[in-house]
Amino acid sequence: MAKSRNIVGVSTYQRIKRDIIFGELAPGSKLKLDGLRERYQASMSTLRETLNRLASEGFVDALDQRGFFVTPVSREDLIEIANLRVLLECHALRLSIANGDTDWEGNLVAAHHKLHLMEQKMLAGDDSQKEDWKRYDWKFHLALIEACGSQNLLSLHSVLYDKYLRYQMLVLTYRGEEAVEEHRKVFEAALARDIDIAAETLKTHIDKGLEHTLAAF
Repeated sequence: MAKSRNIVGVSTYQRIKRDIIFGELAPGSKLKLDGLRERYQASMSTLRETLNRLASEGFVDALDQRGFFVTPVSREDLIEIANLRVLLECHALRLSIANGDTDWEGNLVAAHHKLHLMEQKMLAGDDSQKEDWKRYDWKFHLALIEACGSQNLLSLHSVLYDKYLRYQMLVLTYRGEEAVEEHRKVFEAALARDIDIAAETLKTHIDKGLEHTLAAF
């Protein structure tokens, strides 16, 4: 029974977090437990545990006497998240390129190939798989840094990436060929073990993504 409750809890956490990231639970909206219980078919204890976990990650605000709210968004918060992502992801990329073995290279090649195929669909005007596109984007960025050798760094990056993704999903405009080319350049530099070019290209990619998102925010 304990294992079953844990699986339900994880599922509820993943579903609510996904709905926050993809805007189905709007920024600043109140998270009423009765409504959540019906929507996610979860117990009150599971919901409270989930919302407190999401509060610790910065996706939910837990306000005394007022309950739970989806964390609001702001330009200032987006800029801070993007700047932190540059610091963490570029550092992790440098470590990963230095440490990465043949398996890391293979995983990176596969991740970039899958992302590139999805990007071609987006460029052709097919935006029906936006969620899949962002999933492949995440897997590519994760593959770049996966050999960094630090689980703490990967965990911190995962939370930051999800926060950044939330802003992208709110405006959801595609940068097109520019982003595709940036992905190609950082991919090729990483495989060539050119640490400085890879890190510089990744920083440019994140900075331009920030500019694009701010312009549409």
